[in-house]
Amino acid sequence: MAQEKFEFRSETKELLQLMAHSLYSSKDVFLRELVSNASDALDRRRFEALTDPSKLSDGEKLEIRIHADKAKHTLTIEDNGDGMTKEDMIKNLGTIAHSGTKAFVEQLKKAENQEQANHLIGQFGVGFYSAFIVADDVTVTSKRAGQDKAFTFRSTGDGAYTIEDTEKDGVGTTIVLNLRQSDEEDQLSDFTDDYMIKSTIKKYSDFVQYPIMVECEHQHHREGVEEAEGHDSSTCNDPTHMVTEKVWEQANSMKAIWLKNASEVTDEEYNEFYKHITYDWTDPLLRLNVKAEGTMEYRGLLFIPSHAPYDMNYRDAKYGLRLHAQHVLIMEQCAELLPDYLRFVKGVIDSADLNLNLSREILQKDRSIVTIKKHITKKILDLLNSTMENDPEKYTKFWDSYSRLIKEGAASDYDNKDRLLKLMKFVSTFTVAEDEKAAAEKKDDESKKPQKSQTTFAEYIKRMAPDQDSIYAITGESLEVVKNSPHLEAFKQKGYEVLYLIDPYDEILFSQITEFDGKKIVFIGRGEVELGNEEEKKEQREKLETQQKDYNDLLKKLETCLGSEVESVRLSSRLTTSPACLVGLDGDVSPHLQRLISKMNNMNAPISKRVLEVNPNHPLLQKLQARFAANADDAMIPKYAQLLFSQSLLAEGSPLPDPVEYTKLVTELMVDSLS
Repeated sequence: MAQEKFEFRSETKELLQLMAHSLYSSKDVFLRELVSNASDALDRRRFEALTDPSKLSDGEKLEIRIHADKAKHTLTIEDNGDGMTKEDMIKNLGTIAHSGTKAFVEQLKKAENQEQANHLIGQFGVGFYSAFIVADDVTVTSKRAGQDKAFTFRSTGDGAYTIEDTEKDGVGTTIVLNLRQSDEEDQLSDFTDDYMIKSTIKKYSDFVQYPIMVECEHQHHREGVEEAEGHDSSTCNDPTHMVTEKVWEQANSMKAIWLKNASEVTDEEYNEFYKHITYDWTDPLLRLNVKAEGTMEYRGLLFIPSHAPYDMNYRDAKYGLRLHAQHVLIMEQCAELLPDYLRFVKGVIDSADLNLNLSREILQKDRSIVTIKKHITKKILDLLNSTMENDPEKYTKFWDSYSRLIKEGAASDYDNKDRLLKLMKFVSTFTVAEDEKAAAEKKDDESKKPQKSQTTFAEYIKRMAPDQDSIYAITGESLEVVKNSPHLEAFKQKGYEVLYLIDPYDEILFSQITEFDGKKIVFIGRGEVELGNEEEKKEQREKLETQQKDYNDLLKKLETCLGSEVESVRLSSRLTTSPACLVGLDGDVSPHLQRLISKMNNMNAPISKRVLEVNPNHPLLQKLQARFAANADDAMIPKYAQLLFSQSLLAEGSPLPDPVEYTKLVTELMVDSLS
């Protein structure tokens, strides 16, 4: 027979060494991986047979068989699934980590702990290679359903593999592991022991939907052996009285875990099932059993990962739930079962009401799928709301990982907008003050970590002042920038809470959603501000009208000096301690968001002109007014105008157009003040 030799692609030897000696915290996971691969192959053959009955003959039983040879020290895993061609072997067995083995190896090296390393494996899909944890030689013989040729793949994990033509009686795949000899360092279990094999299958693969048959040795007394007086067959160890037989025993229960009642399944079993379908090596954060009966029947089991999937925000990433029809896998990733913003949810949906002859395109339009999608979306949002109310710490972990997607949903899912808005959390002037207070009380206790409290819209409304009629928010590029913004001064003086929206997506979202529970959401960096009750607002307007008469000529002068840099200059009612700030027009986006959009589009678009607001009660403005009144043509007035504008940019975290010119200006004004 012709034998061809191929080179593994990329850092194979190093990768296999990492996996075999340091990557997995538990050595027995290799069997879970190989059984899972076999189960997937059986799923594919069964699915193909739905439309092509020739792929599965009548009476043929789909199953997985495992047997060991103690003398040869080998372990064999067989399945009669769809099998592999030579090209399949090259693609599936000879190509490790399609997203880049070298990058994968580098990430493994950088992994700070075992949990992180295990998590990386799940991202890159290298389950087959876990065989090298226990084996120093792996042989795979496979025959594709519907084809006559069979092929054998072999590798010792040294960076190369061979593939050759061979003969195989039936369809499917046989994997033979030449087991490594265990030592104290490896701490390998004896996988030629049928008890070890069965217990490992029970631990990891009890829910597999096909029989997993394990060849076991049974001893019993020979027929016809007469028991002597006082002879007890139950304690007899005489080898001449015993006979050993090999029998096949089913090691798994086969009952789909999502069909069991929650009381019948342990947390550990749920977690192992989650790991099986997601290749995530950490336990899920939340789980949800779903069930519907009546005109539309289905059952399912959903999970929310503890950490956001690495590809969650990739444009071309695939997502969706495993869709089963009467326990037959129809689609590995049915995206139509979830709205886009819930793409992080993992799990299984099983329904008997789906038409198995439907194509994938028609399936998308199936009313049953639409019904299931609406129902499970509501159930997931209800679960999140319940978690937020009953387990705030766990919900905070969820929000830290998935907040952007919940916001995405609020902007796109009109039917569930209110539910999604209730789930949102924000940092605010109130939460920051509470954290700072708590930190001051615990400053002598180094074991206490600094808090980062957040608030919901509902909690905000409960704290609103009696005369407050709007929800106030400020945008900015960081918490440090916004919490020191001059725009907050009047709000802090009135005791009004302000939300800190430091995620650029917040600004986009709330340009579409302008209110919550009848309360208007107002960005305090835009438009004009009037605070207090009607009497206080009237009093403030009258005061500004009087001051406007005194400052009118100076404001026109400042506007002329700044020219195209500002839309206008006006007196401010939002400033109490700062001399000036820049304010956007109603409908404008913040300068921070404009800069991000420009950067994304690889262009330097000019920032929209804004209003320069000056504080008539600040000593700087009062002295500038006196200097202007004494000499309207004072050459220093334009320089003070430029200084006010530049300081306003710095206060909001915006870059200066010309830092060198600003430095010269400050120096010149310092000299003038010292003269």
